[in-house]
Amino acid sequence: MMGTAERREAPEKSGAGRSAARRGLRAPDRDIPVRGRAGESGGERQQNYRPLWIEEPAKRHPMPDPVRTAAVRALLIIAVTLIQAMVAFLCTMADSWLAFPMVISSVASTVVATWAVVDVWVTRQVWNQRYGVVSEPSSTARALRRERRARRREERAALREQERIRRRGGTGQAVPPLSAERAGPA
Repeated sequence: MMGTAERREAPEKSGAGRSAARRGLRAPDRDIPVRGRAGESGGERQQNYRPLWIEEPAKRHPMPDPVRTAAVRALLIIAVTLIQAMVAFLCTMADSWLAFPMVISSVASTVVATWAVVDVWVTRQVWNQRYGVVSEPSSTARALRRERRARRREERAALREQERIRRRGGTGQAVPPLSAERAGPA
């Protein structure tokens, strides 16, 4: 069980305790100095402060800028299309003269919205192809690199072997030929 002293020291070790110590004696939401109560020092008051949230690093990388731009554009176009469709429906229900033009523009906007969504997908694929090797064990690029490295290793080993044979003054064969007597019956 933790004693009172350990409990008071625990927040100091957290990120919140350090950030509170950096700020000094300030109220959590204002730049107003905090006055301690009678018999309470500033340090004790500071240790009771708990942050509303603790920032954690992002688990995934943000979208690349071109993909984000295409996604925002597609979202805006889809929103306008939905508004047009709703207005077309309401105009049709009200027997308004505006119903026919709104239906036509809604159909055209649906085509444009579909194109915008496809644009997001294509932009993402192009970005990945140009700039990103997907960091997965099944990545094709990684397998190709591994094969290339293995081929280069084999070529270097063959060159070293040839160099070793040449230095020994050999005829270019790694193993000396068998003589007729040692070869045995054919």
